[in-house]
Order: sequence, then structure tokens, then C-alpha cells
Amino acid sequence: MNKPDKIEYVSDDSDEPDKKVKKVKEQLKKCEQERREYLAGWQRAKADYINLHREHEKKIADYFKFANEGLILEFLPILDSFDAAIKNNDPKSPEAIGLLQIYNQLKSVLKNNGLEEIKAIGEKFNPELHEVVETIKSDKGEGIIVEEVQKGYKLHGKIIRPSKVKISKSDK
Repeated sequence: MNKPDKIEYVSDDSDEPDKKVKKVKEQLKKCEQERREYLAGWQRAKADYINLHREHEKKIADYFKFANEGLILEFLPILDSFDAAIKNNDPKSPEAIGLLQIYNQLKSVLKNNGLEEIKAIGEKFNPELHEVVETIKSDKGEGIIVEEVQKGYKLHGKIIRPSKVKISKSDK
């Protein structure tokens, strides 16, 4: 915006009233134009502030949402160990039942904090969710996941560890 010109006040010693009125109308137009410019600038500044405030609140919410990511990543190998222990034990043994109860409690706590497993077996391979470790000849169709080597997880929808999988390839 331009710096406003010095406003000239109309003196009373002018002889022609029409000139006075014309000069006052010009000054009024100039003042109205400046008022519109200042108002528009203020409105833009206010809108920028509101947008900045919203963005800041969203960043803080995301920070708290993902603040536990490091801790949860440290729990994933523990979940893997539970999976292996449960698979390698007799499911009806007291040890397996106890392990399963602790495993389910841990999974419940992690789920309440935003952790979710990535579905893999029987799904079509998705490079955003899965990491191929091997291809196996199969009649299930090209690119179908036939085995999950390591579970993948998302935290509040963000992939924190992709699933490591074996996918099928055609017999041809």
C-alpha cells in the first residue's frame, strides 16, 4: 500500500462553493479507497493468522499422536517373539494359554494406542504395505501373498513396519 498523501483541508476563504465541494468529494473518495485497502489488508492478515493457528494445532495433535512411535517400535520384536512362542507350543498347554493371555493384553494396549496389524495372507501384494522376501510357484495367481514371514504394523494409519511376505508367481 502506498503511503497516504497529506490530506489537504479546505480553507473557508475560497470563493467558489462548487470547487470546495468538488475538492471535499475527491478527498472523501481517496479516504474511502485507503479505508478499503486497509480493511482488505487487515482481513488477509486475520485469515493468515487463523490458518496458521489451525496448522499449529494440527501439528501439535500429530506430535502427540505419534509421540509413542519409538516406544511402540521397541515392542514389535516382543510381539514377534510371542508369535513364535505361541506357534511353537502346544495350544492347549498351560504355558501356551498363559502366553496367549499376556500376548492379547499387550496387543490390546498397543491397539488402544493406535497400532494395527497389516493384513497380508491372501491379499494382493502392495509395495506400500508389503516387502517381498521370496517368490514361490503357486496356483493362487500372480502376486498373491501366500506366507507372512514378519507381521507389518501401522500406527494411526502410518506404516511403521511393512509386512515381510512371500508371494506367488505363476507356474508358467
